[in-house]
Amino acid sequence: MNQNQSILLLENDHKERTALCEAFERWGYRVTTAHNGDDAFKKIHSDIFHLVIVSCESLEFNGSKFLEKVKGENRDLGVLFLANHTTIENAVEIMKAGALDFIIKPVDPLLMKSFLKRAFDEDEDGRNENYSISRKNQFERIITQDKAMLRLLGLAKQVSDSMASVFIQGESGTGKELFARFIHKNSNRQNGPFSAVNCGALPESLLESELFGYEKGAFTGAVSRKPGKFESAAGGTILLDEITEMQVHLQAKLLRVLQEKEIDMVGGRRSINVDVRVIATTNRSIRESIKKGEFREDLFYRLNVIPIKIPSLRERRGDIPLLVQHFIKKYNTIDGRKVKNLTDSAMNRLLRLPLKGNVRELENIIERAVLLSNGVSIQEKDLFLEETFSEDGCDACCGEEKDGLPLDFMAGPLREAERKIIFHTLDKTNGNRTLASKILGINVRTLRNKLNEYKESEKMNCSVWQPDS
Repeated sequence: MNQNQSILLLENDHKERTALCEAFERWGYRVTTAHNGDDAFKKIHSDIFHLVIVSCESLEFNGSKFLEKVKGENRDLGVLFLANHTTIENAVEIMKAGALDFIIKPVDPLLMKSFLKRAFDEDEDGRNENYSISRKNQFERIITQDKAMLRLLGLAKQVSDSMASVFIQGESGTGKELFARFIHKNSNRQNGPFSAVNCGALPESLLESELFGYEKGAFTGAVSRKPGKFESAAGGTILLDEITEMQVHLQAKLLRVLQEKEIDMVGGRRSINVDVRVIATTNRSIRESIKKGEFREDLFYRLNVIPIKIPSLRERRGDIPLLVQHFIKKYNTIDGRKVKNLTDSAMNRLLRLPLKGNVRELENIIERAVLLSNGVSIQEKDLFLEETFSEDGCDACCGEEKDGLPLDFMAGPLREAERKIIFHTLDKTNGNRTLASKILGINVRTLRNKLNEYKESEKMNCSVWQPDS
């Protein structure tokens, strides 16, 4: 399968568009359609494609001009032209302008399939040398139709080739790292490394050596020289995630890196020049951190050359249906399911949720719903939401079931609530422990141990649970 490769198809003829889409999807490619040239440029601007296939009859202007505009958006994006008829001169002109090929209609399926394999450097089995990398990034796309988000993507692409530092702010789960990767992917550093460091995940001593590296003998256990993330990311981009968690001491060292373009390794005796683009992110109020003395104001100004503030999902609810379909496709592929959509009531329920975890929270909900759904459409109960209060903030009636979880589950001791939730989840999954553990966010061994605990503490009779012997 080649779903790691994405094709943008511009074809106005309904019959031919349908035939091509069905063929591409049958061969395993992911295909998106555009209605006209402007629509195509809008999608190229906001998404990542590996190939554009365009019918000349669908263009408002000539092929060379279209190609010039495509290359202006992404100079590495390949374009294949289709036409009912053309002159040799026109074909030669378009090929000279940088087109991958020119195919006369009606399109021969074998010819098209062969072209796609060559275009993606695949062998006869559909494999290519970048398959594992591409498959990992298959679903790492920014999905949006929101005007504010599209403007931000346009800004990100516009500044991608510069060396200017970028400071991305936004709530947790809004996609700050995706934006950073989008900038890297569209920059002249795209073939260089992309290195991400979570500044809040490591204590100060470890974070310093992780970022700047250390020399042999710098401390006990430093038996050899270890380059840091800055040195390893030379020629590429480094993402400093949640930078407001960085201690002030390290902020001073980082400021010097930005000013002098050189680093000092732990235990090192000389500075090392580095060529790296810096992108930083935070989910906290940067002004508040500066006011409290937790973040250096001079470092903020050095990082904030290109400011990007990503709106929360609550501010762009029009993206929710798009994201839902994207995540359904993603988890159909990952988990081998055949879910197609949500019912109207389930979608309306999602649209009313506060979604404080933003896109990440929505993705988790859809992943779980795809696993729990017994049909092609996700029902409201499949969302399996864990809220125990009604939407107006008042307690709902005890014992009533809301979104698949009885509201009295949290009544009583915590251990009893845990037991109820585990058995309710097992009931939902027809006793499938692997699926239940995934939904609960624990591993199968932990679930098995919990069940054995309950077996020892009291004798239970549950149709979906057969305790280990």
